[in-house]
Amino acid sequence: MIKSKTREEIELMRESALVVSKTLGMLAKEVKPGVSTLYLDKLAEEFIREQGAIPGFLGLYDFPNSLCMSPNSQVVHGIPNKNPMQEGDIISIDCGSIKNGFYGDHAYTFAVGEIAPETQKLLDVTRESLYVGIRELKVGNRVGDVGFAIQNFTEKHGYGVVRELVGHGLGRVMHEDPEMPNYGRRGRGKKFIEGMVVAIEPMTNLGTHKILQHNDGWTITTLDNKPSAHFEHDVAIVDGKPELLSTFKYIHEALGIETNEEDEFRQQPLTI
Repeated sequence: MIKSKTREEIELMRESALVVSKTLGMLAKEVKPGVSTLYLDKLAEEFIREQGAIPGFLGLYDFPNSLCMSPNSQVVHGIPNKNPMQEGDIISIDCGSIKNGFYGDHAYTFAVGEIAPETQKLLDVTRESLYVGIRELKVGNRVGDVGFAIQNFTEKHGYGVVRELVGHGLGRVMHEDPEMPNYGRRGRGKKFIEGMVVAIEPMTNLGTHKILQHNDGWTITTLDNKPSAHFEHDVAIVDGKPELLSTFKYIHEALGIETNEEDEFRQQPLTI
């Protein structure tokens, strides 16, 4: 059952989401060759706690760390380790927090130094597909409308859309109804209602959409070992339309990226 949130609860969830946004912005300056993902994980845990929140992933379903760190062909749920990142890598950083009793949960895929043009295009298309999907999150539409929009946009570029892993409702628990696949058919699935909050998260592979789960029970890679990208936002339906609760603004400021891609999804200017 989809759980609608009050305006007050949505604003509390915005605070939770912005803890994650600020954490990812802090990490953006630290993603570089020679740095280990375990080091970034420790930075993130300290930063989240300094903001009066607790790490949302640490211990969730027995996950051992505060961040899911998934480089290159890893799709999601990678476990931080001591291996240094290399020039030309990409790394998906998925972060969660709990504040005010609500979860925040979103992700960004970073370039480590200079990356191959075809890999940069994968990142650009995946991030754009996120906003393509968010535009469909409005009262009266259905889950399949979001999935279809993401799939149609992504597959036109020849990329594989992961089927087994999906976005989700968000609230006082990490995973609520509805599940939000990145593929689907228009007019199918649960209908969207005022006040619902979801995490939309396209996971796009440079090659096949097929994936492989590893023996650690967490790590998931592309079957053909080609790169995968992952971007995620927390979004509420407010006055019938999508309203971003999370932001990539802190990341983009750290990286010197100028964009207005989020403006259409904010009914009020973001104050930072």
